[in-house]
Amino acid sequence: MREPAAPRAPHTLIRMTPRAAARPVGTVTRGTTNPNRLRRMDRWIAATHSAELRRAGDAVAVDLGYGAAPWTAVELLHRLRTVAPRARVVGVEIEPARVAAAQPYAREGLVFRHGGFEIPVPQRPLLIRAANVLRQYGEAEVAAVWQRLCARLAPADRATGTRGGLLVEGTCDEIGRRHVWVALGPEGPRTVTFATRLGSLERPSDLAERLPKALIHRNVPGEPVHAFLRDFDRAWAAAAPYAAYGARQRWIRAVRDLTADWPVTDGAARWRQGEVTVRWEALAPRG
Repeated sequence: MREPAAPRAPHTLIRMTPRAAARPVGTVTRGTTNPNRLRRMDRWIAATHSAELRRAGDAVAVDLGYGAAPWTAVELLHRLRTVAPRARVVGVEIEPARVAAAQPYAREGLVFRHGGFEIPVPQRPLLIRAANVLRQYGEAEVAAVWQRLCARLAPADRATGTRGGLLVEGTCDEIGRRHVWVALGPEGPRTVTFATRLGSLERPSDLAERLPKALIHRNVPGEPVHAFLRDFDRAWAAAAPYAAYGARQRWIRAVRDLTADWPVTDGAARWRQGEVTVRWEALAPRG
């Protein structure tokens, strides 16, 4: 989904009356989307969360706020099943007309339900993907939404060594060239991933416009995310000679230089995809 043209009024996500609690939690978005828009996020999920999905067998994944057309839910099922053949996807939308319009696309392993942040599925999901959903909310509301969604994730299990479910929440441009997302477990935020089509990138800080709501207003001097993007631009400039070998080689060199000062959690295999993942604690807002 795409963010609306103008911000909405703040929404109450906690302390609801019993009557309000019976209704889906959240607000209708514009809902416009494009096929293949979330490919970068989906491929990252398939690469990093595949072991958990396979271990669970018939794992449930939720595409929260899929929008006016169900393309993203259909694509999520396809991409997850390349690594977890028994995975199932539930598309959740707060607008009833969108749920009705999606029904012809339902199939084995894919259903559509009316709902919101309460996540109306009986089984705790191993994945909740919420892309371009929180942009219309206030920054102060993000923590409550994260807490609510994380509480619905499958819990960690020490007996089996599983880390529990994963919430992936972030923002991308209209055709999925630039994307930034936060990955959270039942315990809270874990990492931030920056992903881009390298041929479209002038400098890494171009990704700032796609920071998720928790970070986008923190891209100012004195905040960690601002310092990270500043250092990334410097590393990118220093890696300019590698541009002769292509944008991918320049990106890899720049990220490698970043690892000296920032807790990058992935390696060259992901960097080659135009990605870099950093621990949340290093970029978390101050105050």
